[in-house]
Amino acid sequence: MDPAARLPADVLRGFRIGVTSDRRSADLIAALERRGAQVLHAPALTIVPNDQDDSLIIETRRLIAARPDVVLVTTGYGMRRWLEVADAAGLGAELTAALEAARIFARGPKAHGAVRAAGLLDVQTSDLDTTASLVDAVIAAQRPGRRVAVQLHGYTDEIALTRLAEISDCVMTVTPYRWVQSNPFTSAPAAAATLEAAEALGVRREFVQAHSDYVASAAVGPVTAEPLREAGIDPLVPDRYRLGALVRLVTEELTQRHIQRFQRDGVIIELRGHQVWVNDRRISLGPSALALLVALASSNSVLSRQELIARLPDTPDEHALHMAMSRLRRALDVPGLITTIMKRGYRFNAERID
Repeated sequence: MDPAARLPADVLRGFRIGVTSDRRSADLIAALERRGAQVLHAPALTIVPNDQDDSLIIETRRLIAARPDVVLVTTGYGMRRWLEVADAAGLGAELTAALEAARIFARGPKAHGAVRAAGLLDVQTSDLDTTASLVDAVIAAQRPGRRVAVQLHGYTDEIALTRLAEISDCVMTVTPYRWVQSNPFTSAPAAAATLEAAEALGVRREFVQAHSDYVASAAVGPVTAEPLREAGIDPLVPDRYRLGALVRLVTEELTQRHIQRFQRDGVIIELRGHQVWVNDRRISLGPSALALLVALASSNSVLSRQELIARLPDTPDEHALHMAMSRLRRALDVPGLITTIMKRGYRFNAERID
């Protein structure tokens, strides 16, 4: 049973979660919304429909003609889609015959399951769910000078292909699912495309910095996480590279690390994502007032006016600070919670509780 299912239905209330994936995004969004999250869906890339993938049909014909000795299957979804497109093009039987004659290496349990479901026998599954480990397995099998085919997972893995080319007479590729731009940015898979979108908008530095300051990121597996890590973002990655495990990990991270509770004179103040609760009363705060509350609650000391002005999202000046502070105090309606320290700044007066 899903441990998160035992939590309150609104366990993620107040949190705003962005989903950048296209494939299986509906399942992920539904799981997060069931837990009370507000989900923003902005796929940087989408998958080419089966009936428009002429390139895959051309690649499949070439593979059938070449009769590879070794085939590397990197994703279960890619394997299934490859066979579907081949069947639709009248190439299903020929492709199956070519694969039956080859020695198949599968990357991880999903690829393994898809190979078996197609009635094929894989020779070996890589120990780790990575393309590098799959190539290691092929090299360890000591079969140089052969024709090798690689089912790519949405983009060309140049390092893997270079390693295979060093031990093979011929390396060919098939790409069962191709990413196309859903907005005017350079094509690349998943996380890399999101970074490129930020670059094109001129906010890449701010995007990366936000993940150090207040945004938590999560990726379904190490392959997806790699572009983020290269950019300086350290995403959460579940131990099992599955959608359910990703949802559980996000739920645990947000509820255990991103909810702050305070107490003053018997009043409980709770900050959770973009929502603020005072006892059982939900408080509506604008962006500036919320930014001030988060800054003050996160500090154990007096914050100067200049420090708070720097936290304002819009119109960062003295007048904007006074207006936002006035709105914040009026909305919270907790006497003495935020005090003015003459000639110094402001202080948050509440005790942090678990």
